[in-house]
Amino acid sequence: MYSLARPFLFGVDAERAHGMGLLSLEAAYRCGMRSLLAKPPRPMPVKVLGLTFPNPVGLAAGMDKNGAHIDALLALGFGFVEVGTVTPLPQAGNPKPRMFRLPQHEAVINRMGFNNDGVDVLVRNVERAKRKTGLLGINIGKNKDTPNADAAADYVLCLRKVYALADYVAVNISSPNTAGLRELQEEQTLRKLVSVLRDEQEKLAAKHGKRVPLLVKIAPDLSESDIDAAARVLGDLQVDGVIATNTTVSREGVVGAPFANQSGGLSGAPLMSQATTVLRMLRTRLPDAIPLIGVGGILHGADAATKQAAGALLVQTYTGLVYRGPALIGECVEALRRRKEAPSRGHLPPE
Repeated sequence: MYSLARPFLFGVDAERAHGMGLLSLEAAYRCGMRSLLAKPPRPMPVKVLGLTFPNPVGLAAGMDKNGAHIDALLALGFGFVEVGTVTPLPQAGNPKPRMFRLPQHEAVINRMGFNNDGVDVLVRNVERAKRKTGLLGINIGKNKDTPNADAAADYVLCLRKVYALADYVAVNISSPNTAGLRELQEEQTLRKLVSVLRDEQEKLAAKHGKRVPLLVKIAPDLSESDIDAAARVLGDLQVDGVIATNTTVSREGVVGAPFANQSGGLSGAPLMSQATTVLRMLRTRLPDAIPLIGVGGILHGADAATKQAAGALLVQTYTGLVYRGPALIGECVEALRRRKEAPSRGHLPPE
């Protein structure tokens, strides 16, 4: 079904197509037509973060910023869906146009800027979701107008509001589309922010009688010394997990393509190598007890297997879904299943 819809969706503005796609998915789900969208993958349960995921393939944040389509997205066969990024107050994001496709490179450039309806709206949407299958991550951020010196207060507010509803919470300090946000990854600033959030997490765990894992999402554009520093902080503070990576400001591999000179984060196939390199570096620097989620450039099942070979226990896709449709989910699950069942390392994709 997606192969029929894609030419139409690719014929309109990328952001408009994004909205139309979500509304169409929601309508199909509510009409009981999900079998036309994708064949759900066979179960492949995996235990990570103290949670049991139906399968290790998830949807990255950004697709459903307000958590308005959770059930429809889970029905595609994802083992987990991450909604957001959500901020304390509603914000419009950056001026349009702010999303651009590079079809010849299976890539997208976006500078959305955390456009969302605010955390209270997201909470109401999550409360309405039935969540019969799969797990839910909620990705939190700070408002654009909040100075970095006060950023912790925004993250704490969001953490408090979503804590009881989330299976895990992801802290977004790595989007390139909010001015200054990536400065929060600097070692001392990161240590201070994550310390505050870890303290709040422990307080909330005592209050709610459950411990919700806290993950940090890292940029792919960090230098090796920056990765060393981030790993020190995240290891010392014993975060529950790390998501590697967000989109890139690099244009390597797309130079000269239409829209390549647009500002914003690049996602899709050109990000695969860079994001996987950061993932592999983090795996060698973080304690084994801290699991990694690999995201960035997954367009085929083999890409998911490569992420796993680099150290990821879970993987996420977003731009791949735009180009390949829901069939990509099952393809990735089966690739990971084959890797798990391979009798020897000789059958695995190269690392």
